[in-house]
This record gives sequence, structure tokens and C-alpha cells, in this order.
Amino acid sequence: MRLNKSIYKEYKEYPERILQFGDGNFLRAFVDWIIHRMNEEVDFNSGVLVVGPRKNDRVYKLNQQDGLYTLLLKGIQKGKLIDEKHIINCITRGMHTYRDYDEYLKAAENPELRFVISNTTEAGIAYDEKDRLEDKPQNSFPGKLAAFLYHRYKHFKGDRCKGLIFLPCELIDKNGEELKKIIIKLAEDWNLEEDFIQWLEEANLFYNTLVDRIVPGYPKERAEEIQKELGYEDEFLVEGEHFHLWVIEGPQGIREEFPADQVEGLNVVFVDDLTPYRTRKVRILNGAHTSMVPVAYLYGLKTVKEAVDDELVGEFIRSAIFDEIIPAMDYSREESEEFANHVLDRFRNPFIKHYLMSIALNSMSKFETRVLPSILDYIEREGKLPEKLLFSLAALISFYKGERDGEKIELADNPEYLELYSKLWDGYDGSEEYLEHIVESVLGLKELWKQDLNEIEGLKDMVTKYLILIEDKGMEGALKEIVS
Repeated sequence: MRLNKSIYKEYKEYPERILQFGDGNFLRAFVDWIIHRMNEEVDFNSGVLVVGPRKNDRVYKLNQQDGLYTLLLKGIQKGKLIDEKHIINCITRGMHTYRDYDEYLKAAENPELRFVISNTTEAGIAYDEKDRLEDKPQNSFPGKLAAFLYHRYKHFKGDRCKGLIFLPCELIDKNGEELKKIIIKLAEDWNLEEDFIQWLEEANLFYNTLVDRIVPGYPKERAEEIQKELGYEDEFLVEGEHFHLWVIEGPQGIREEFPADQVEGLNVVFVDDLTPYRTRKVRILNGAHTSMVPVAYLYGLKTVKEAVDDELVGEFIRSAIFDEIIPAMDYSREESEEFANHVLDRFRNPFIKHYLMSIALNSMSKFETRVLPSILDYIEREGKLPEKLLFSLAALISFYKGERDGEKIELADNPEYLELYSKLWDGYDGSEEYLEHIVESVLGLKELWKQDLNEIEGLKDMVTKYLILIEDKGMEGALKEIVS
């Protein structure tokens, strides 16, 4: 029997006050869980309309469960075991813009709609000059949103009371401000009326946010056992750690409209400046994740816990964090190391399996956002190159060859990057000179790195040296040299 409202007797219907871009594990295990708690405990009375990001029917399968799914939270808090099960009831329905574009625009006419929440990965909040208002749909997330907002503006005849509140969860700096900037740029590209641009500026509120919860996702190895215990089938079963943090930067007004901090036990904080929170979390936690993925996966491991626990890979990760990432930060070393040790404990959570490949999505843009700033700041502060982080970059280039020991790696990234890597690796002739060519081509991606990394003295040579080492000795052999 599949989970749906016929077997969940506490099922409630809520007005659609939230438009959510993304149906992935993180949003369901974090944002939607928080909204569910707010509905239950502070009468937030808000349903979530989910817009699926891809051309597949996954989001419609969520409709077959009436938007319901089970969240498992496991971890250790203050020495006590936390093991919770929640049926999340806040999603009203799902759609995607490729099949339901007219219905998507129709949702803009809902007078009760108030919030827009998104998690489209670091690659999602990006300007696409090819987007047009008449496209059905636009290619980019900001393009789809700009068209949605223009439809809402026209439907309500520019009513300043019908603006929306935006809480983007993408891990880029100033995510709310950046999203607003791109939407306005698109409105100007499309030659939309000046009053609409003023409406965007004055009626809508874009908040910068930071989110933190490790979400391994669907526990596929134990799913059958878990569902037997639950007594129903749940295709959207999701697992996460108990720890969570949502930092929202903005004035008092957002706390009144989105009163998450009034729910006991919810770690949602409203601040004037989230920069310290963001830098620490993105560079240490996310930076460690992104740095370890290509190294640990090519080494032969599957999960974050395996990587941290492995003697060789674990030492590499710890050295990258404590010897290169933390020294590149402008914060108290003592506090940063305390945070890092806490992060490593979270990585070792014995109750969840966080697969490396689940972190690997859009690794190129993730590396630019999460790791490159540490590389650049380390060079500036220390006057030398960070060896572990550049080894990780070489491992990433090797990872994008798309195979491990003859087994295909299912890469998922910007099609342009995948096409570039495919052409580069297809032409590999086994020579060191060609590996240098591959490195030079990747480091020269100015649209990704915002600069030509080949121009940094010694950087190309070091990454090339490490790529040669990986290709010559394999990941284990290369790691032994690097760690020793």
C-alpha cells in the first residue's frame, strides 16, 4: 500500500501560499519539514506548490502520494540518540514547467501566494541571455521566475500588495540579492515596462539565506526493511541528520511573516549579516564535501563516513580542512577548528549513509563556490599554493573522465562542461603533454572561475603534476605520496 491521504488520517489541506522550485531530497528534508512544523505549531497555514526542475515525471509521482512522504531523522545530540519519523504534510501538488507551463503561470494569479523558496544548486541562479519571455518555458530558473512574476504583475494590475517574499536556499553568496539582480536584468532584456521593474524593486522582498543539514536522501539499501516497518510504500522516503540551521538575513518584518523561530526546537535564526555563518559553513562543511568527492570516489569509497573513517582519505580531508581551508579564513582559528571538529563528527554519523555521488551533482560550479575562494585566499595569505585543495582539483578533472576502474561514472553537470570534458578525454593519447592541455583547458574556463586560473603562478603546473600522478599511479598511489 502506497502512502497517501487515505491511510494518513491526520491529513490536512492548506492554501497554496508557497511556490517551491525543486522537489529534491534537501528541500523535502529541510524546508518542507520546517513548514510542516510551522503549520502544526504556530498555525502558519501554508501549502507548498512544488515546481519540478527537470523534464521527468518524478514530481507527478509525488502527487500520487498526495504530497505526503516520510522523513527519518537520525543522529546523536548531547550524547543522546535521536531517531524520529515524521510524515510531512504540506505539499499540495507538483508540476513541471515543460508540461504544465500554462498551469504554472496560472499559479501566479493566486492572491494567497506569498513565498517563493528554491534550491536549484549553485548552477541554478545564473543569467541566461538566451531566455525570452515568449519561451514556454524559459531555460533558466531566474528566467522562469521572471516570466511568472510578470504574469502576476499583469494579472493584479501592478498591485504593490501582491509582491512575494523570496527565500532562496542555493549556496551562493548573497543568493537573494543575486536572484533579484538577474530577474531585473531579464526584465530589461525583454524591454518590459518600467513600472514592472519598479514593482519588482518595491513590492517584492529578496532575502539572503544560508541552510545547513546533511541529507543523504533515499535510504535505498534499507528502504524495503524501513517500509515494511512503516507498513506502507513511500517512493519519497528521505533520511537526514538531526542537526539543522537556517540563517535568514533581513529586518524584523520577515520574522513576523515567517515565524519559524517561534517553533520550539527549530534552529532558524534571523540576523543582520549572515556573512560569518556563510563563510564558515560553505568553506568548511561544503568545501570539505566537494574536495573529498572526486578523491574518495576514485579511491573506491561510496559514502562520506567511509571517506572520513579511512586512514588515508581521512588524513587527506583533515589536512585540507585544518592546514589549508581554515588558515585561509579571516575568523578565529580556535572557533573555526571547533566548528570543523563538529562537522567531522557529523560526517561520521553512524545512522545515515551520505553517498558521495549524491554530492557530485554540478561539481564544477560547486568547486568554484565552495573551494576556489579558499585556494585564492590561501595563496594571498600564505604566499604559496594549497597542495591538498589543488590535488582535489586534479582529482575532479580525472573524475570527469567519467569512469572508475573501467566502470562508468554517471556525471551530472552543465552540458557545456560535460561536452568539453568528453572531447578532452576522448582525445587523450597517454602523454603528459596532453594532460597539461586538459588542465589548461579546464583552468581557462573564465565563465566558470570568473578568471583564467592559468595566470596564477605555478597553479597549472601543480594541478598538471597531480593529474599525471593520478593517471600514473591511480588514486591510492597518488594519495600515499600526497599525504606522506
